[in-house]
Amino acid sequence: MYELAHRQILSIQSPFRPPQGSINLIKSNKMKKRVSPMASLFFISALAAAFHSASEAAASSQSPFEDNFSIMWSENHFKTSEDGNTWFLSLDKETGCGFQTKQRYRFGWFSMKLKLVGGDSAGVVTAYYMCSENGAGPERDELDFEFLGNRTGQPYLIQTNVYKNGVGGREMRHMLWFDPTEEFHSYSILWNDHQIVFFVDRVPIRVFKNNGEKNDFFPNEKPMYLFSSIWNADDWATRGGLEKTDWKKAPFVSSYKDFSVDGCQWEDPYPACVSTTTKKWWDQYQAWHLTDSQKMDFAWVQRNLVIYDYCKDTDRYPKLPVECSLSPWG
Repeated sequence: MYELAHRQILSIQSPFRPPQGSINLIKSNKMKKRVSPMASLFFISALAAAFHSASEAAASSQSPFEDNFSIMWSENHFKTSEDGNTWFLSLDKETGCGFQTKQRYRFGWFSMKLKLVGGDSAGVVTAYYMCSENGAGPERDELDFEFLGNRTGQPYLIQTNVYKNGVGGREMRHMLWFDPTEEFHSYSILWNDHQIVFFVDRVPIRVFKNNGEKNDFFPNEKPMYLFSSIWNADDWATRGGLEKTDWKKAPFVSSYKDFSVDGCQWEDPYPACVSTTTKKWWDQYQAWHLTDSQKMDFAWVQRNLVIYDYCKDTDRYPKLPVECSLSPWG
């Protein structure tokens, strides 16, 4: 993980269709450089309610925690609601907590609803990611959502990253158009051999393309588990490590529900769906690129919410990585 201390969402098939017009409504507010959080939250919240039923119907595999996941460490920092449908990870000065899927997948659609730590969460990182290994191995492939806590009243930042064979350094950071600590919001990854798309409430915030050739930047060979964890990273997470975790506010709790997956489950030595196939919606032609409405939403996100993009950091990369030349629009 590269520490940026000095720098500072699917219409493939109707169940996963993004809330059309959600971002267009926000655009109509004539925002210039900055987002209007209250207006954005109002429009997104209203549309989220309207599309709640469709979203629930979209879940291809939703079941209790123990059916899908195993706790990675600190089981005493993991709790569930009485009905078992909501899960809680907590962080205190002693330790955090994490879980992972029991199965590995290669390509598909992966989604979870999260509610992040509220209040003063400086130094706290909630991670939701896919990885080919149980640990941070030197040859791992990885797709990251990381939510970087902040002082009370300051916005959460969401960081995404992509690793291939242990090499990352492909960070992007975004603001969000809502308060992720007030309600649950969905965070999803579409992964096929042509592109990786990071979604927030069905809005594409990042598109990472493949070039169709053997390369060292697009992870498409190794199956991955899905993980989530909460941990202390006050050496880099908030204002480059200047803001430290206030342990008097502990425990810090992140909440999860509605895990859904529609993917190619790995079976040794290899699964039947290991190669590109038209049998799965996430591997059909329409899933190889953004739809027109997604492009509109994505363009708005690019204009208004991007805080950092490694492909524009010429101080860090005087010669930009080859994947930076690939258009997300194609």
